[in-house]
Amino acid sequence: MQNNMTDCEEGEGGPNSQGDGNPKESSPFINSSADTDTEKTQQYDGKSMALFEEEMDTSPMVSSLLSTLANYSNLPTGSKEHEEAENNEEGARPSKKPVKAPQLGTLMGVYLPCIQNIFGVILFLRMTWMVGIGGVFGSFIIVFMCCSTTMLTAISMSAIATNGVVPAGGSYYMISRSLGPEFGGAVGICFYLGTTFAGAMYILGCIEILLIYIVPQAAIFKIEGLEGAEAELALLNNMRVYGTIVLSFMALVVFVGVKYVNKLALVFLACVILSILAVYAGVIKTAIEPPEFPVCLLGNRTLTSKAYDICAKFIEIDNETVTTKLWRSFCDSESLNATCDEYFINNNVTEIQGIPGVTSGILAENLFGKYLEKGMTLEKRGLVSNVDPDSPTTNSNRYVLADITSFFTLLVGIYFPSVTGIMAGSNRSGDLRDAQKSIPIGTIAAITTTSTVYMSCVVLFGACIEGVVLRDKFGEGVNGNLVIGTLAWPSPWVIVFGSFFSTCGAGLQSLTGAPRLLQAISRDGIIPFLRIFGHGKANGEPTWALLLTASICEIGIIIASLDAVAPILSMFFLMCYMFVNLACALQTLLRTPNWRPRFKFYHWALSFLGMSLCLSLMFICSWYYAIVAMGIATCIYKYIEFCGAEKEWGDGIRGISLSAARFSLMRLEEGPPHTKNWRPQVLVLVSVDAEQNVEQPRLLSLTNQLKAGKGLTIVGTSVQGTFLDNYTEAQKADQSLRKLMETEKVKGFSQVVISSNLRDGTSHLIQVGGLGGLKHNTVMVSWPRNWKQPEYYQQFKNFIEVVRETTIASLALLVPKNISSYPSNGERFTEGHIDVWWIVHDGGMLMLLPFLLRQHKVWRKCKMRIFTVAQLDDNSIQMKKDLITFLYHLRIDAAVEVVEMLDHDISAYTYEKTLIMEQRSQILKQMHLTKNEMEREIQSITDSSRGSIRRKKPPALRPQHSTEEGASVAEKPEDESEAVSNPKQVQLIHSKNASSPTSPTSPAAPPGGGTATWTDSKSGDKRKIHLAPTPEAGKDLFSMKPNQRDVRRMHTAMRLNEVITKKSKEAKLVLLNMPGPPKNRVGDENYMEFLEVLTEGLNRVLLVRGGGREVITIYS
Repeated sequence: MQNNMTDCEEGEGGPNSQGDGNPKESSPFINSSADTDTEKTQQYDGKSMALFEEEMDTSPMVSSLLSTLANYSNLPTGSKEHEEAENNEEGARPSKKPVKAPQLGTLMGVYLPCIQNIFGVILFLRMTWMVGIGGVFGSFIIVFMCCSTTMLTAISMSAIATNGVVPAGGSYYMISRSLGPEFGGAVGICFYLGTTFAGAMYILGCIEILLIYIVPQAAIFKIEGLEGAEAELALLNNMRVYGTIVLSFMALVVFVGVKYVNKLALVFLACVILSILAVYAGVIKTAIEPPEFPVCLLGNRTLTSKAYDICAKFIEIDNETVTTKLWRSFCDSESLNATCDEYFINNNVTEIQGIPGVTSGILAENLFGKYLEKGMTLEKRGLVSNVDPDSPTTNSNRYVLADITSFFTLLVGIYFPSVTGIMAGSNRSGDLRDAQKSIPIGTIAAITTTSTVYMSCVVLFGACIEGVVLRDKFGEGVNGNLVIGTLAWPSPWVIVFGSFFSTCGAGLQSLTGAPRLLQAISRDGIIPFLRIFGHGKANGEPTWALLLTASICEIGIIIASLDAVAPILSMFFLMCYMFVNLACALQTLLRTPNWRPRFKFYHWALSFLGMSLCLSLMFICSWYYAIVAMGIATCIYKYIEFCGAEKEWGDGIRGISLSAARFSLMRLEEGPPHTKNWRPQVLVLVSVDAEQNVEQPRLLSLTNQLKAGKGLTIVGTSVQGTFLDNYTEAQKADQSLRKLMETEKVKGFSQVVISSNLRDGTSHLIQVGGLGGLKHNTVMVSWPRNWKQPEYYQQFKNFIEVVRETTIASLALLVPKNISSYPSNGERFTEGHIDVWWIVHDGGMLMLLPFLLRQHKVWRKCKMRIFTVAQLDDNSIQMKKDLITFLYHLRIDAAVEVVEMLDHDISAYTYEKTLIMEQRSQILKQMHLTKNEMEREIQSITDSSRGSIRRKKPPALRPQHSTEEGASVAEKPEDESEAVSNPKQVQLIHSKNASSPTSPTSPAAPPGGGTATWTDSKSGDKRKIHLAPTPEAGKDLFSMKPNQRDVRRMHTAMRLNEVITKKSKEAKLVLLNMPGPPKNRVGDENYMEFLEVLTEGLNRVLLVRGGGREVITIYS
C-alpha cells in the first residue's frame, strides 16, 4: 500500500509517472497517505482473516478502503486553485492545501455557464442579417442543422462524462482518454485553437459594437467621405488597432488574476439574459404598437440615413418648393433644374416602416432568401424601379450596399460559432457536486433552451422586421442603429450595451480557458515541443500559455473581419465535436468492459449521425478551411505518433485495433496467401549471453534491411531453466530484445521462451511463433561460429536441428555467414554487386531477397548479378537467353551469366580433405574421451594429415592440374588449427616408420599405420600417452578409406567454391542455395564441413533454403 502511494505521489511529473501524470488516474486511493496506510496495515492483523495474511502487504482489505473509494475527491485544475494559491508565499502545490468539497449544482455549475457560452456575439451582430439573406426558411434549416449537431454531440458527451469520474480538463480529457494520446493531442490542439480564435471573434465583435454603434467618432481611420474598398480598409484598420489594444488589456487582466474574471461572470451572464428578454419584449410590443423606424427607398433601393434628412426629393415651405439634402446628394446643385442622377430622376422616393410588427404579414415576404454579390444595393421585394440596365450605378455611396458576397455555406460558417460552448459544463466537472448527474441534464437543458431561442428568433425576426432592414448588416438605413436593437424594448441601448459587455465577458472567458487547456495538454507530455507551456507562475497560472494564446489571438485580430474569423473557429470546434461523437460510437460498438455510462439515452447510431453532421458542416462551411484544419490535426497526430511520449490510457483506438486485428486474423485463417501476396514473415532466432544481451545484433540490422516486404517480424530467443526460477531472466531478455529492435528500427514482436535446454526452446519458438494466419514462413539464424571447437559442439548440433525442423515445417531458411561483417543500417554501399548463385530452384527466394534488399538505402546502389551453372550436356547460350527472358517477366533488373562447370576428375586433395573430415567424425564416435583429450585428438589428426599432404605433395589425378596448384591448395590454413582452445599446444610426432594416410587411389600410399606419441612443446620432454583403447583400433582409424559419396560431395563443394570465389570474390553479398541436411545424424559434422568448404574465401554469404512453395510470379 505504501508503495502504491509513493508511486501516486510521484505520478505528477515524476520519473514513475504513468498515463497523463495525474495522480487521480494512477491510483484510486487518492485521499490516502503513508501514515494512514501504516495504521490500516496494523488493523489487518485480525486473526479472522488469517487466510489472506500473505496478501496484506499488497492488497488492502475492502472494509478499510470503502470510505476512501466512495469519497473520491476530484480536485479541479481550473481557476479555483489558482485563486486560492495566489497568496501562498511558498508556492506550494494547490493540492497540498485543504480545499472545500465542490458544491455547485446543475443550475449554477452547468446550465448557466453553458447558456453564457452559447449565446454570444453572432446572435446580436449577425442573426438578423442571416435571416434577411437566407430567408426564414433557409435560416431555420441552418439553425436546425447546427443545433442538431450540438444536441447529438451533447448526448455523446454525456455518455462519456458519466462513464466514471471525469477530472477537470473537460472535452480534451474525455477525447484523449477515449481515443488515445494521438487523437487526444490532435483534437486538444484543435479545441485550443478554436477557443483562441473564439476569443479573437469576441474581441472583434466588441470593437464592432464600440466603433459602429456606441462611439463611431472614436475611429482613428476616418470612414467619412470614403467609398468602396477604401472605406472597408479604414474599418478593418480601426478593428486591428482597437482589437490589439483590447486584447492586450484583457490578457493583462487574466495575467493579474482570474478571480476578477470569475467575479464578473455573473454580471456578463445577466447582460446576455437581459438582452434576450428585451428582444422578446420588443416582439410583443410590435404586436400592440410597432416602433417608429422609417426606412427611405429610392425606387426599390435602400438609402443610407446619412444621405437624407427628410425622405423626399423636395418639400413645400410657404408655397415654395425647396430641395432637400437627398436632392443635393444626387444632383449637382440645389436648383430644381439641376442635372441629376438618371436613376434619381426616373424613380420616386418612398418611406416604409422598418419594423412593421409581428401582425403585419411581412413573414411571407421574408420566407425565402436573397443572396447578394458584393457591392449590390439592397432592394425591396415587390417594388418596381425604373432603371436602364446598360447604365452603371452612380452615387453608390448613397445606397446601402452588400459588403460581402453571400451564399448558403457562408451563412453556415458564420452562424455555427453561436451554438458552440456546450463544453462549458464538462470543463467545470471538478466543481460539481455530482458531475455524472449534472453534466447531462444541464448541458442538454442549455442546448434545448438556446436552440428554442435561436429558432424562435429566426421566425420572429422574419415576422417583425422589413427585409431590407434585415439585410442591412450595420444598420446604415436605420440611423446606424443595431438592427436587433431596433426591435428591443424599452430602448435599443439595452441590446447595444448588453451585447458589448457579453462579448467582453466571452472574450475574457476564452483568454482564461484556452491557456489552461494548453497547459493541460503540455503537462500530459504527449507533445514534446509544448512542454514549456506547462510551466507558469508559482501558483500554477499558465503564463507562457497565456502569451502564446494572445499571440495566436492577434492573428485573428489582424484578419479583422468577424465574417472571416467565424468560419475558422467553426472548423476547429466541428472537428472537436466530431471526435467526441466518434469516441462515444467506438466505445459503444466495441463493448469495452469499462464502458458503463450512467447516462443511458445514447446510441451508436446517434453518435455516427452527429459525427457525419460535423464532417458535412465542415465542408459546407468552407472546404478549404476544412482541409487545412484536418491537415493540422493530421500533422499533430503523426508528430505525436512518431515523437510523442508513449501513453497507455486504455483508449478506444486500442480497442478498435484489437477488434480489427482479430477480424483480420480470422480472415487470414481462410487459406495460405497467394504467391503475389507472399512476403517474408521472419522469425529471427538470436542467442543471449549471461547478461541477457543479444550476441548477434547485426541479425536485426539485416532483418530491417529485408523489411521492404513489410511482413511480420518475430525476434525470438530461449532462456535455459524453469519458468518459476528464470522468469526474471526471461523478462530481462525480452527487454533487451525490445531495446535492440527499437535501436535497429525493426517493427515486430519479441518472444522469449524458457526451456530446460536451448535446443527445445528453439524448437518451441519455431513451432508456436505467430498467431493464426499471421505466422512466420521464414527462419533466420546465424551461422554457428567456431563450430569445430569441442565447447561449441552442441551449438552446431542445434543449428542442424533448426535446418531439419524448417525443412519438415516447409519454412524458408536464411543463414547469414560472417554476420559481424554485414553492414549496419547507417552504412551505405556506393557501388558493388549482390551476386546470386542459382544452382537449384527454391521457389524464387534467391530472386526475391536481393530485390527486397535493394529497396533499403544500404544496398540501393548495388547492382544485382545472377549466375547459374551449366552442366556438360546443357546449352549454356540457350540457358542465358531463357534466364534473361525469365527475369524480364519478373520485372527484375539483373546481369546474367551462365558458368560452365565441366565434370573433372577428383583431385588427391579432395580425397585428403574428405578423409580428414571423416577421420574427425570417426574419432569422436570410437573414442569416449574427456574434453581436453578430445581437443588434442582432433588437433593431432589434423596436423598429421596436413603434414602428410605437405610431405607427399600428391600428384594431381587430373591432367590439367599441376602439382604446384595442388600443393598451394593443400597449404591453405585450416580453421581447426586456429580454433583450438587448449592453452597447451600439442603436436603429433610420427616415428620414422610411420606413414601418413593418403588417398587410397594414390600410388604412393603404403598400407599400414604407426605409433603416435604426444609431445608438450613447452617442456620438450616426450611423454608417452596411451590414446587408443587398443593398437588395433588406432591402426584401423588411420588406415580408413573415405566414403565415395562424401568424396563426390566434397568435390562439388570445392569446384563450386572455386568458381564462386573467382567470380564473386569482390561482391558485397553472395546468395546461394543451401544444401539440405543429411537424413542420418551420423553425417552432421560432414554436412557442416561441406558448407564450410562451399563458402570458404567469401566475406558475406547468405545461405538460402526455400520453403517448398513459389514466392515470386511473373503474373500481375
